[in-house]
Amino acid sequence: MNKQRSGFRVMARLVGLVRPLGGYMTLAVLMGLAGHLCAAFLTILGGYGLLAVLGESSVRLTVLFGGMLALAVLRGVLRYAEQGCNHFIAFKLLALLREKVFAALRRLCPAKLDGRDKGDLIALITSDIELLEVFYAHTISPALIALLFSAGMAAFIGSFDRRLGLLAAAAYGVVGLAMPLVAARWSGEEGMRFRTQSGELSAFVLESLRGLPEILQFGQGQARLAEMNRRTDALSQREEKLKQAAGRNTALTNTVVLGFDLAMLFCSAGLYQSGAVSFAGVLIPTLALFSSFGPVIALAALGSTLQNTFAAGNRVLDILEEIPAVQPVEGRPAAGFAGAEAKNVSFSYEGEEVLRDLSLSVPQRAVIGIVGSSGSGRSTLLKLFMRFWQTRQGSVELSGRSVDEINTEDLRRMEGYVTQETHLFRDSIKNNLRIAKLDATDAEIEAACKKASVHEFIQSLPQGYDTPVGELGDTLSGGQRQRLGLARAFLHDAPFLLLDEPTSNLDSLNEAVILRSLQKERAGKTILLVSHRLSTLGAADKIYSVENGRVS
Repeated sequence: MNKQRSGFRVMARLVGLVRPLGGYMTLAVLMGLAGHLCAAFLTILGGYGLLAVLGESSVRLTVLFGGMLALAVLRGVLRYAEQGCNHFIAFKLLALLREKVFAALRRLCPAKLDGRDKGDLIALITSDIELLEVFYAHTISPALIALLFSAGMAAFIGSFDRRLGLLAAAAYGVVGLAMPLVAARWSGEEGMRFRTQSGELSAFVLESLRGLPEILQFGQGQARLAEMNRRTDALSQREEKLKQAAGRNTALTNTVVLGFDLAMLFCSAGLYQSGAVSFAGVLIPTLALFSSFGPVIALAALGSTLQNTFAAGNRVLDILEEIPAVQPVEGRPAAGFAGAEAKNVSFSYEGEEVLRDLSLSVPQRAVIGIVGSSGSGRSTLLKLFMRFWQTRQGSVELSGRSVDEINTEDLRRMEGYVTQETHLFRDSIKNNLRIAKLDATDAEIEAACKKASVHEFIQSLPQGYDTPVGELGDTLSGGQRQRLGLARAFLHDAPFLLLDEPTSNLDSLNEAVILRSLQKERAGKTILLVSHRLSTLGAADKIYSVENGRVS
């Protein structure tokens, strides 16, 4: 990930997402254009009023004042409508983006997300996507408005003298196009560095919160706080550089605007002295240019702030464009379960070999145990049966078919997987269990919990199955969480159970209860059981020993 893209490519990809809301964007541009024209012609009508007072114009003052009043009211209405439309587009697109990012994370998980900082992902899903609101609400339509408005005002000023129109066009081009490019060059890669450091800080804070008991136990609170302050100060310094760049951009932009205003005044005055234009040709073009820099100044101000926004967009596009390690399988013939087998399987994590030429057979309705030391590749083998990763060599098969040839939906239906760590969401016990089967009845949930030896514990809680489990299930012990994970597997009721250390957090008494449940449930089930406990593997019909990625 962290692929570098040009600002133009990031902008083009982000603009492409607006396509479903193109009608609203067109409406926002038209209302914004009309609103800015109203604001500019308020000043211009004032100039015509001055001409009328000086006897240089025959237009009645009452008509001019009436027009100015109408333009003032219209300006307020149109500005409100434009901003409302832009923000509707922005927040609608942010919701769509979050859906796309979550769908992308589902595709990438677990192979491409394994080991990635969770805090960094949270920063991406929240603050990075939120930053794109600036782009969608305050960049796309303002840029189109500035282009159309500048063309119209240059034509209006050019109606007095073509040279004045060209000067106005040059002024709009320098302020609205050249200045943002200068600001972007000044900012450099600071925006991307800021977003990266922000994600790293979020990850550090999240880790600190999760590990707070250990930090307190070993007296590392001050050291952890000092490191957090150091990272915060570094992020503040990075932000200060971005603010300084924005300040320099604003100062330079205002100076350039003033220079063009004076140039218009002196140029029109020179034309007046040469008889090329009347006094109206001096006053109106000058006032028109004075009052028409608003849209292009808004673009100039975006030059530095957009670096941060494009950096956030780049990180979001990293997720959306990342190619999954494993693609979903669809459209293949339906599959049923009739045993599993690994044939000469080899697998590596980023060049480090974990499994080498491993073969084992899991007959239907058998309980197969796998024993071995930590890091020997036992858990990896289960993940290959789940097709979380793809084998480098050899094949993993279910019912005589490679898992690469079985519909992903069928594979998930046939397999139940219990990991060493059970993840629980901040919800009730009942809803946490229903992840395994959304339409499960209360009776089915209770039956699964009885098999996992956790029903009586749940019944002892004040709210029973409606008891919330807290963040990451931290109100429960490791053994209780593990039994809830087993209950999920029983509720899923798949014919092929893959159990990775299912009793590692249980005492011998509860382990015996779980093993009895497994023995009772084995009718019609096939179980692949990984454990370092020989007592757990006593339920196995056959035991394989895996060491250094090979069966011994």
